[in-house]
Amino acid sequence: MKEAIKPLSLEGIKTYSLKGRKSLVSWQNFARPVRAPASFRKFLGSLPDILAARDFKEIVARIRQAHHKGKPVLLGMGAHPIKVGLNPLIVHLMEKGIIQAVAMNGAGIIHDFEVAFAGKTSEDVATEIGQGTFGMAKETGQMINEAINEGWPKGWGIGRSVGEMIRERKFPYRSKSITAAGIRMGIPVTVHVAMGTDIVHLHPQACGEAIGGASHVDFRLFAAMISQLEGGVYLNLGSAVIMPEVFLKALTLTRNLGYRVIHFTTVNMDFLPHYRPLTNVVHRPTLEGGKGFHLTGHHEIMFPLLTAALLEKIYTAEHAENA
Repeated sequence: MKEAIKPLSLEGIKTYSLKGRKSLVSWQNFARPVRAPASFRKFLGSLPDILAARDFKEIVARIRQAHHKGKPVLLGMGAHPIKVGLNPLIVHLMEKGIIQAVAMNGAGIIHDFEVAFAGKTSEDVATEIGQGTFGMAKETGQMINEAINEGWPKGWGIGRSVGEMIRERKFPYRSKSITAAGIRMGIPVTVHVAMGTDIVHLHPQACGEAIGGASHVDFRLFAAMISQLEGGVYLNLGSAVIMPEVFLKALTLTRNLGYRVIHFTTVNMDFLPHYRPLTNVVHRPTLEGGKGFHLTGHHEIMFPLLTAALLEKIYTAEHAENA
């Protein structure tokens, strides 16, 4: 019969002094209480210099540096940021010259249009789909498709086509529109569509040739912006599939054409870590140089926090230079 295995003896282990050990966390990196009333600057200074908080500070610094040096800061986004009310912040960053281009998926253009046209968006899909009425808003399907159909023969992308329509027809809430802001400021806003994924594709005005052609114009415009990304920053906000794929293809296209796009910063922001953003935005593009970051959190909290931190950092730097 085999002898029973006995618990391993702990006698004779080798130890060392904690004081001499290299540690990853020090009290000097801890958070500090903020005494009320406190400024936002004091709040930022109170954050711990550990993990995501450390990354957040570095991201803010890198965006500020890119802005200071005149390097592009580009925003790729899904539709959810619009649905949680972030349009005014994105438009404000465009106005401040911090964001030089915006790229969105096909759903993004729908919500941007509806906000500009009606001041509201995001239907109750669970209720509408049972009756076959999901996505059947007349104005959304008709006007977006008509704008694309009219813009395509002119060589316009979807972003420009819809933005021009919103501005020309003077929609009551056009000041909240990202595409209209792009037209007003001369900032590229591109739209990247997967056919059949968006409600406007269900309407009789939809023309596959125009949608596909205009989206391809926008892809080439987006690629032109990526070709200038050296030293800049690319933010992926809430797009789990479309924009990470489009970004990776645009990056390989520019490198194939001989553009040097090596040292830049990528940031993925979402409330869940997804495969494609982590792989195609954070990791693969920065293998040759640069650095990728991922911040997990709700858009409606994290992006306003990032916006406020950026404006604070840029204002403080400019104020110091002019003092």
